[in-house]
Amino acid sequence: MKTSIAVILGSSFQTTTFREWDLEEVLFETPFGAAVLHRVLGIGRDAWALFRHGAPHRLLPHQINYRANAYALKMVHCKALLVTSSVGVLTARLPLYNLLILNDLIYPENRLPNGETCTMYPNPTADHGHLVLNEGLFSAALKAQLHALFSPLQTAIPDEVVFAYAGGPRTKTPAENRYWAKMGAEVNSMTLAPEVVLANELEIPCAGLVVGHKYSVPEMRNPEKGSIQDTLVAARERLEQAVRLFLQEAQPVAFRNHLFRF
Repeated sequence: MKTSIAVILGSSFQTTTFREWDLEEVLFETPFGAAVLHRVLGIGRDAWALFRHGAPHRLLPHQINYRANAYALKMVHCKALLVTSSVGVLTARLPLYNLLILNDLIYPENRLPNGETCTMYPNPTADHGHLVLNEGLFSAALKAQLHALFSPLQTAIPDEVVFAYAGGPRTKTPAENRYWAKMGAEVNSMTLAPEVVLANELEIPCAGLVVGHKYSVPEMRNPEKGSIQDTLVAARERLEQAVRLFLQEAQPVAFRNHLFRF
């Protein structure tokens, strides 16, 4: 079976971001509805990009069909998935506009934006099961690849970063951000967590790569960077080269968690 690699890209990425590559839009019909992936052409390997908010951007975080997107990634036999996001930073130890590798996440209610449980198995099926986290939601083998690929881009890449999912579409209140920080979260955003959980249920190894575009705890002062759009663009520019390297060089890895089935 031919395997592929893939990246999930956030709101500041568009198809025009990768001007040197041709992207082929492919529509997938899944049991959860239609999903669009973009095949990356001309790089000599089977690689895909998923623009989570659409291309062009049109979907708010709660409007994303996370299950359909995950199922489409399974249909292309993805065995190395890089999930990216621009994030709010909740601790002074992490600098803004730097690559950060996720190690764990806080997603206590495990629900999709519509209130349903975040699972690929909303109804009984022959192959449903419990996702058992032997190594956590983020693949150790993929994390090692990220360090090897991205070390020329950044001298030191923090890799023990804890992410908190705080569903949109509104931003968090100051009190909510303080709460997440006290719970052990160091960064947060409105996406990423459902994608990682669902991909793991489909036995797709994942890595998480984020860039902080603002400090979210009120006591931490943000540098002057213009509008929120300006800060998101700056974060995307930091991610771009890393995404290109991943698509060109990353290798499939074994899935180390497992589905406990009866």
